[in-house]
Amino acid sequence: MLRSVTATRYVLPLREGGSMPGLCEADDLGTYVVKFSGAGQGRRVLVAEVLAARLAAALELAVPELVVAEVDPVIGRGEPDEEVQDLLLRSPGANLGTDFLPGALSFDPAVDPVDPGWAARVLWFDALVLNVDRSWRNPNALWWGGRPWLIDHGAALYFHHDWARAAASATRPLRHAEDHLLLRAAADVADVDAACAAALTPDVLRAAVGDVPDVWLDAEPGFGSADEVREAYLEWFTARLAPPRPWVGELAAVQGEARRG
Repeated sequence: MLRSVTATRYVLPLREGGSMPGLCEADDLGTYVVKFSGAGQGRRVLVAEVLAARLAAALELAVPELVVAEVDPVIGRGEPDEEVQDLLLRSPGANLGTDFLPGALSFDPAVDPVDPGWAARVLWFDALVLNVDRSWRNPNALWWGGRPWLIDHGAALYFHHDWARAAASATRPLRHAEDHLLLRAAADVADVDAACAAALTPDVLRAAVGDVPDVWLDAEPGFGSADEVREAYLEWFTARLAPPRPWVGELAAVQGEARRG
């Protein structure tokens, strides 16, 4: 389960993305980038972050620690920006914190060392979770401590914004794969497919959905309980991982086209 911390101080807003996360200090003396449940597309973004992080870890891809950040809106009373104050007022209780990596730089495969096998696993992973948000324009990866770290997966698993159409997305290819940050740096994605899929066992998937707090799943339209939502995610991942995984073949074709170009 995710650790729980209490935010004690709102440090500053981070305006790089539309959800306007904030840098916060917590009672464990840590500093976290907090995404708020009251922002933009709300708690589904937080769910996507948790599920993506857990599956990335199973694929041996580094992701900063995630925590449940309990927020009392009073921590923003000194913030002059009314938009920030409104966001905090809409986000009392459980929010998502990502461990802040001090001094981290944006990962640049043109400058930083890239292991082709690692890059292929990232490419496969992003295709699995339908993450359209890792491109040259927006790398969503950091270089810290001599290694790359993956961040910001809130745009992944976009099917959960319309559960009625979720099943149809289980075999869908990664959109805009030609723009992926690591497309050309990666080894053949088809060569890592079997090992990556094997790493995501039913136990791994069930543990991942089990780590999502009930409060982010309760009252999901069309479901009677948080556990029903968890089962829906499990069904989707099971279908997504079922062979022959046509989305892998389509990604391999895009990769081959990029190399020929």
